[in-house]
Amino acid sequence: MIAPETLALLRRTDTPTICNALEHVMGGRTAEGFTKAPVVCADVTLPPIVGFARTARIRASSPAQQPAAEVRALRMAYYEYAVSGEGPTVVVIEDTDWPHCIGGFWGEMQVAQHKGLGVAGTLTNGVLRDLGMLDPGYQVIAGSVGPSHAFVHITAIDIPISVFGMQVKPNDLIHADRHGGVVIPAAHIEKMPAAIDIVLRKEQPILRAARTPGFTPEKLRAAWLEADAIK
Repeated sequence: MIAPETLALLRRTDTPTICNALEHVMGGRTAEGFTKAPVVCADVTLPPIVGFARTARIRASSPAQQPAAEVRALRMAYYEYAVSGEGPTVVVIEDTDWPHCIGGFWGEMQVAQHKGLGVAGTLTNGVLRDLGMLDPGYQVIAGSVGPSHAFVHITAIDIPISVFGMQVKPNDLIHADRHGGVVIPAAHIEKMPAAIDIVLRKEQPILRAARTPGFTPEKLRAAWLEADAIK
């Protein structure tokens, strides 16, 4: 469970700031827990997507090996799973063709269906298509843009996955925007408001000094000291 005020704050905070806040909570920097490759967005003007991960794997480079009835049943099980349990939910999908993804699962049809079901957004290393035809207000953060769906089909749901080098488990809290995504560990969720506040306040002396005419290394040193004193 996530407090409504915490959820609202996360939704209006960009992902780089979330990463900074997590470093503050953890007491140092890390090279894990976030995406490590460039992304493309359905709409770069949308706010961050925040929600609990509903995970799946897809493949597009070769046809499904199961009978059509089984493929359809898995697809329907995926939709049911995507809106099950604690919300809000974010769909996080690993395309196992990555880094050579060729078929888009995400386009006009999937965006309409997921938005209609109340999913908060999508993070995938796969292909996005149908630009200009997507329902407004639903964010898809993907690995590339392409024209075809090829043989795209779901191969597994509700399993640990890797997207852009970020390990994601079902029900992980995901924060993502045009910069990429990060997992907010459950133990840190309610610590985030205080951490966001302090990292933003620590930036202000340095930004203020840097943007004032006559900025010098000496003034930078003084600004650093002022920032260090903020607790």
